[in-house]
Amino acid sequence: MPKYKHVTIPKDGKRITVKNKKLQIPNNPIIPVIEGDGIGPDIMKATRRVVDAAVEKAYKGKKKIVWMDVYAGEKANEIYHEWLPKETVDAIRHYVVALKGPLTTPIGGGFRSLNVTLRQTLNLYACIRPVSYFPGVGSPVTHPERLNVIIYRENTEDVYAGIEWKKGTKDAKKVINWLNKNMKTNIRSDSGVGIKPISVTGTKRLVRKAIKHAIDKKLPSVTLVHKGNIMKYTEGAFRDWGYQVAIKEFRNKIVTEQELWDKYKGKMPQGKILIKDRIADSIFQQVLTRPNEYSILATPNLNGDYLSDACAAQVGGLGMAPGANIGDYIGLFEATHGTAPKYANKDVINPTSLILSAVMMLEYMGWEKSAKIIEKAIELTIKKKTVTYDLERQMKGAKKVGTSQFATNIIKNMKS
Repeated sequence: MPKYKHVTIPKDGKRITVKNKKLQIPNNPIIPVIEGDGIGPDIMKATRRVVDAAVEKAYKGKKKIVWMDVYAGEKANEIYHEWLPKETVDAIRHYVVALKGPLTTPIGGGFRSLNVTLRQTLNLYACIRPVSYFPGVGSPVTHPERLNVIIYRENTEDVYAGIEWKKGTKDAKKVINWLNKNMKTNIRSDSGVGIKPISVTGTKRLVRKAIKHAIDKKLPSVTLVHKGNIMKYTEGAFRDWGYQVAIKEFRNKIVTEQELWDKYKGKMPQGKILIKDRIADSIFQQVLTRPNEYSILATPNLNGDYLSDACAAQVGGLGMAPGANIGDYIGLFEATHGTAPKYANKDVINPTSLILSAVMMLEYMGWEKSAKIIEKAIELTIKKKTVTYDLERQMKGAKKVGTSQFATNIIKNMKS
């Protein structure tokens, strides 16, 4: 058993392990939890109550989550005098599955982002964001119910792992001069310069995970999203490598869009998954105009960041959008929004993003029954129009409640 300086290991829980490439989930798993900054404490408290109630209702005391507090962000800086302590990262790696609230990134250097650092350090290469609609939630589009997508966003490369040189610095001048001289480019001398890497390794493992999910859940398609018409050797390569892994590793499960028309005359063969690709700017239009044509979108890092927020806007905003960062086995489940410090400790914020992230966590653990109980209870709570302020202002005749009362209403509306 590991030893930690400021983390107390619960005595009534067991760790999740990996055996034969599968997670082994005890009935009392220890789940590390990062409360988060700003609104984090409010929404995490609500989420833990909801999850505990759903697990109890589903399994009648035979299963229970044993929460273990670990620290990052402002609270970690108070306790450890550092923003992301090594023992927090070690604990998540050791216990495999964790839940996380939103984190502040310190100003003044050290970290580009605490979230990005966690993902890269733990090799959580797939950012998974399902976006679907709960009836009754206000939306800027006419038919939000037609959007039901899962975005698989590559999580470790692209501009988030990029290298930049500031305009006018010695290094920037050196890079620009070298490129203009040796590569025959024509970069202006007063430019900032950046490099973004996209690798075959990062691409294939992301697309592989997306296709496996489509197979497991019997979803109709996986769409590779890219800007390959302009960036041919990074984003264009993402598309090409995505098709390669689909054809080589899943040949008997998939049909490419070109094969659909050349070989099958546009009629999709039964039981197959369609692999297609779309230019990034085009997909932004199509998730608005033809959303029901898409189920899984596999994207490089930056495209996925934009796209997941744009899709979330159609179903009520980031307060309704869950997220997970998953590697080969480790899963870190988190709210997709920020810390909103002006609302901290005011008991007003919508906790649904974090609650639905916990639902993803329960599904990842194979505890689907408790996950379904929460989803149905959220749907019923929204239907009854007792919601937090962000939803109340979009819903005619709704009653505004605080974070804690919203969680209480969800628990009251749970049905086994």
